[in-house]
Amino acid sequence: MFSITVRDHLMVAHSFRGAVFGPAQRLHGATFVVDATFRRAELDADNIVVDIGLATQELGGVIGELNYRNLDDEPAFAGINTSTEALAKVIADRLADRVRAGNLGESARELSGISVTLHESHIAWATYERTL
Repeated sequence: MFSITVRDHLMVAHSFRGAVFGPAQRLHGATFVVDATFRRAELDADNIVVDIGLATQELGGVIGELNYRNLDDEPAFAGINTSTEALAKVIADRLADRVRAGNLGESARELSGISVTLHESHIAWATYERTL
C-alpha cells in the first residue's frame, strides 16, 4: 500500500455537552494540526499516489470551510459534540466527496482510502480512516 500525507491547521471555537467533558463544556478554542493521508495499492500512470499540490489545495479548501468558526453556530454541527474524533470524520468525508467530484484528478478515483488525523497537542490526537 502506498500513501502520501499533506498537512494544514485548523482553529475553531466550540463547546461540548455532557459531564464527561468537564470544563470543556464551556466555549473554548482549539487549534489542530491536520494530516490527511491518501492511500492506494498501486501507483498511477505518473508513478504517484495523488498530486500532492491538489491534495494540499483540497485539504485547504475543506479546512477553510471550518477555520475561525464557532462550530456551535454552524448548522452542520447542530446537536453534535464536535470532538476531535468527530471533526476528523467530517474532514475525511468532505475530502472523499472532493475525490469523487474529480477535484484531485481522474487518477485519484483509484484511491482506496483516506485517513485524517487531528493533533490536539504534541501528546494527543485522533484519527478517522475510511475507504473510498
